Amino acid sequence: MSATTPPKNSPAASTPAPVSGKLSDLEIKDALLIFEAVWQDLEADFGRENLRFPKEIILLGGAPGAGKGTNTAFIKKTRGLTCPPIVMSSLLDSPEAKRLKDAGNMVGDREVVGLLLRELMKPAYRDGVILDGFPRTNVQVECLKMLVDKMHSLRREFFNTPLGIHFRQPTIHIMVLFVDERESIARQLKRGRETLIHNAEVKRSGVGTLWEDRPTDHDEALAQRRYRVFKEQTWDALQSLKEIFHYHFINAEGPLEEVERNILAELEYQSTLELDPRTVDRLRCLPVANEIIVHARQELVKRLDSYEFGQPELFSRVVGFVAKKIMPIVQRHAISGAALINTEDPLLDDHPALAMLIDVFSERGFHAVVDIHRIEVPEKVDLATGQISCRVKKVYRIQVRFKGSEIRRG
Repeated sequence: MSATTPPKNSPAASTPAPVSGKLSDLEIKDALLIFEAVWQDLEADFGRENLRFPKEIILLGGAPGAGKGTNTAFIKKTRGLTCPPIVMSSLLDSPEAKRLKDAGNMVGDREVVGLLLRELMKPAYRDGVILDGFPRTNVQVECLKMLVDKMHSLRREFFNTPLGIHFRQPTIHIMVLFVDERESIARQLKRGRETLIHNAEVKRSGVGTLWEDRPTDHDEALAQRRYRVFKEQTWDALQSLKEIFHYHFINAEGPLEEVERNILAELEYQSTLELDPRTVDRLRCLPVANEIIVHARQELVKRLDSYEFGQPELFSRVVGFVAKKIMPIVQRHAISGAALINTEDPLLDDHPALAMLIDVFSERGFHAVVDIHRIEVPEKVDLATGQISCRVKKVYRIQVRFKGSEIRRG
């Protein structure tokens, strides 16, 4: 499914230019000329203020048979993306690309970059997109860096303007699904066998859609060559970007459930990677959940013991209140696992008593939440002025949750 892009100023070919670890001066110059020409065209066609690109771009690479197609839907769900991925091989078969070919033009790096940037500007990709098959050449690698630089530049330019919300902090992820050569070949050949069986059944029954049938899925030597082309080209291209963007190496050799766990672990939300630095600084004074729960059990033990040894009388009254007034109601809700108790007991007017109550339930395996509702109750009316005097009644609403009983009905 990966795009095959011939180098600039060369005939259309089935194999892209190899990507080496170090770019030549000529390649850097070519990339600069190509990107600037594409960017000038975009500014002329859309206007600088309308050059809006996805908030998040996931560059998806993978060895043949690593499961890019299988895992794309899961990656989309994990990141909350609703748009389809941009698959470069499909983009290069688009009507725009075909018009270039029909006019006798070659689909080289400039054309690839131009087509891609225009595609990325579509509103459907505004929140984020998975990009499959880019970059594939040294020039494309440099153009990607320039695009991200432009995105940051546009954000700075429009930050304090009404358009600022449209130029968000870009997040670039490089995700590589990897299997070794032997596993890749085995999976390619297995896919070939399954494709033959599936397509034969579709042709026989007339029901269903034919699967893509790749020649490399039926020939071990071709499958091996396809894997080695990936290692020599796409692998090196993505590796060259790992020092700049967020890099995720996914071991895709295990069962699907294991691969999905690996993806979840790699793409877990990290605010410092995705938020603007100013937003991060604003939130820094607040603890994150995993920090406050690290020693939650130990802190609970300390508090309960401090109640017993420091405030034994109040602690005894709270435990007695829970046992006599609340637990009978909770027990009647054993099936649902949720009980709501309203009380005006003055014991809870003592703030330490509220803390004790919540901790007692936590120690017993319940989750308790207490809300205080203040209700104004009329007491008297001044007949001369019509003024109504009220007293404030405090009602404590105690919500207790726990795992309810599962009753199976036949």
